[in-house]
Amino acid sequence: MNQSAIALAMTGASGAQYGLRLLECLLEAGETVYLMLSKPAQVVIGMETDLGLPGRTAEIREFLSQRHGCAPGRLQVYGKEEWTAPIASGSAVARAMVVCPCTTGTLASIACGTSDNLIERVADVTLKEGRKLILVVRETPFSVIHLENMLKLARCGATILPANPGFYHRPASVAELVDFIVARILDQLGIANSLVPRWGQAKQ
Repeated sequence: MNQSAIALAMTGASGAQYGLRLLECLLEAGETVYLMLSKPAQVVIGMETDLGLPGRTAEIREFLSQRHGCAPGRLQVYGKEEWTAPIASGSAVARAMVVCPCTTGTLASIACGTSDNLIERVADVTLKEGRKLILVVRETPFSVIHLENMLKLARCGATILPANPGFYHRPASVAELVDFIVARILDQLGIANSLVPRWGQAKQ
């Protein structure tokens, strides 16, 4: 297991573009990525994009590796029921995990520590090992239950990063709105990027 790797989980919330763009940027930055896809995430990707992912994880790995020009081993793909994945173990944890997009159901399960699937288990491992956990929650409005779960996880050390793009850079496309959020995630991971202008900088 690569200790410098990033674990990236995509769940069934709307906003698949955020997770796919983040994956692209992480691979472009030279990161090793352990990607986890829930079945609802695959459905949403099919609904919201023209990507046309294959069904099996091995085929998804090959498809995405070719799409992004990855070197062998730079991208691993797991389903949420693949308990034998190395990232399920606290002895072999990635340096950070991002759930993007994150459903409020996944948020609740992580907050309760149920670890009923690989995504929840890796999040639990990330918290217990004191590593960075970023939850890109995609829901509106938030109920009291959602807010209490976010507060609980924030107190446990997680970063709550809702998919709420800003507009001060005057985005002209959906892609620029997506990049705004992805840039904030990369900032949290300590990965240099120039996806959007910083506050006070002129748009190129």
